[in-house]
Amino acid sequence: MGKFEIKEQFYLDGKPFKIISGAIHYFRIVPEYWRDRLKKCKAMGCNTVETYIPWNMHEPRKGEFHFEGMLDLVQFVKTAQEIGLYVILRPSPYICAEWEFGGLPAWLLAEDGMRLRICYEPFLKHVEEYYKVLMPLITPLQITNGGPVIMMQVENEYGYYANDKQYLERIRQMMTDGGVEVPLVTSDGPFEESMNGGTLEGALPTGNFGSRTEERFQVLRKYNTDGPLMCTEFWVGWFDHWGNGGHMTGNLEESVKDLDKMLELGHVNIYMFEGGTNFGFMNGSNYYDELTPDVTSYDYDAVLTEDGQITEKYRRYQQVIAKHAKVPDVTFEEDIKRKAYGELKVQEKVSLFSVLDDISKPVESVYTQSMEKLGQNYGYILYHTSLETETGLGKIRLWGANDRANIMVDEKMVLTIYDRELEKEHEVNVPTKKGESLDILVENMGRVNFGPRMENQRKGIDQCVQINGHMHNGWKQYPLPLDHIDKVDFSKPYQEGIPAFYRFRFMAEETCDTFLDFAGWGKGCVFVNGFNIGRFWEIGPQKRLYIPGPLLKIGENEIILFESDGKCSDRVVLCGEPGLGIKQ
Repeated sequence: MGKFEIKEQFYLDGKPFKIISGAIHYFRIVPEYWRDRLKKCKAMGCNTVETYIPWNMHEPRKGEFHFEGMLDLVQFVKTAQEIGLYVILRPSPYICAEWEFGGLPAWLLAEDGMRLRICYEPFLKHVEEYYKVLMPLITPLQITNGGPVIMMQVENEYGYYANDKQYLERIRQMMTDGGVEVPLVTSDGPFEESMNGGTLEGALPTGNFGSRTEERFQVLRKYNTDGPLMCTEFWVGWFDHWGNGGHMTGNLEESVKDLDKMLELGHVNIYMFEGGTNFGFMNGSNYYDELTPDVTSYDYDAVLTEDGQITEKYRRYQQVIAKHAKVPDVTFEEDIKRKAYGELKVQEKVSLFSVLDDISKPVESVYTQSMEKLGQNYGYILYHTSLETETGLGKIRLWGANDRANIMVDEKMVLTIYDRELEKEHEVNVPTKKGESLDILVENMGRVNFGPRMENQRKGIDQCVQINGHMHNGWKQYPLPLDHIDKVDFSKPYQEGIPAFYRFRFMAEETCDTFLDFAGWGKGCVFVNGFNIGRFWEIGPQKRLYIPGPLLKIGENEIILFESDGKCSDRVVLCGEPGLGIKQ
């Protein structure tokens, strides 16, 4: 059993301890690669690893919990301990992390009036019920019980969101009631407004920032007069959003100086040591002046690349760390290779309309309903109706709609609308016959993960569809989470220019990391042997999707693309390099 204390410095078993930590999100990396990434973290000179815990992944439906495979948090922590790393856990219900809805479960939004991250009892009740499952898994991993966990965080950057101190106290109380006994920290932007709202008596205030270390620590010192100074998120790069013009990169020379100063004055958690991947539909979004959904890659210009390759940043950071601590010798047994499997031709294809009833069960309603009201969290939803009273589709407007909609008449694309354009009236002037079909395919492009707009993140069409000035009624609603891709029947008809599925097959003699180049394709998502590796979109900056080797198998492999805009090629290419866009 060990002991970790916060006094004027951090103490581990009675001796001063400098935290040199790297952030690795287990849920963004296939578990077969955890050991490799953790060893590289130690080899750079880190003595600690930090991770968030995403509530939405561990409780995807109310009362249904998952802690297996990529979500085996306990195994990740135990692997870190085997390698000789201590662990910082951040089990806040909210994680931000550029993650879908900041890690909050989408099913919260099915409840009318839901308020997030304040003393709103229905929200707190859900958190409490989640913690009653989570805490018995993580508290035995504390250093006081022989595990490697030395600290935990209460909430996350709360001062950027609100200032309900009673809420922070309630979260802290749930943690301690659940058996948390290691020291607690808060982490906020190093600005007085943020620190005023986000700090909590009895928890060490720490800061999140990526530059101007001395200045930031001076602000932090006002709230932490006699304890250790720590940057809990030292931002070494940044994330990309679709259409941002190129891959975001940091200034390496300035970053190296900041790390050196940070280790001279205090303690650090490097964010990110490895960013990993927003597999599936798990990318978050920001919304300031417009909707900016994050790309599938969470490369972040981190110390390791998205696929775990050592970078120049790694080597430079290692040199800095060696000035402040002993860098251990670490042996790497893992042989992880990249491979270009080459060009693959489309072998089979089928239109979405042909397989709708195979992959979704429609819900009929007089009015349109949001995904959440229909029990759906992620993916797409198709609203289908017949134009019985209209003499043509002159104008259309979607009320209460997020994020992107493809509108089709008689199974032909007539309009794509995005973001704030959704609630404007659009003139299309499409002639129709009585009884002709109208279909609206709406994509949840990733819920906003930061700020008050989080409470307005119902996806699909939450209010109504207005046609030619009147509300149109009578809908079949097809939830399309695409979690049963094996049910797509490729023997059915295909039609060009509308949403469709495309299948590829290839043989592999060895399973290596590879990168899918989607040049020539419009927008959609990709499944590799049934696993959703994420979204693609021709606007970039990301031009290739990472496929970890463990998702492949010796012999035949299957890739299925779902393309939503009717823009396709006859091939994809599996490349040996990531091909990240260059920042313009």
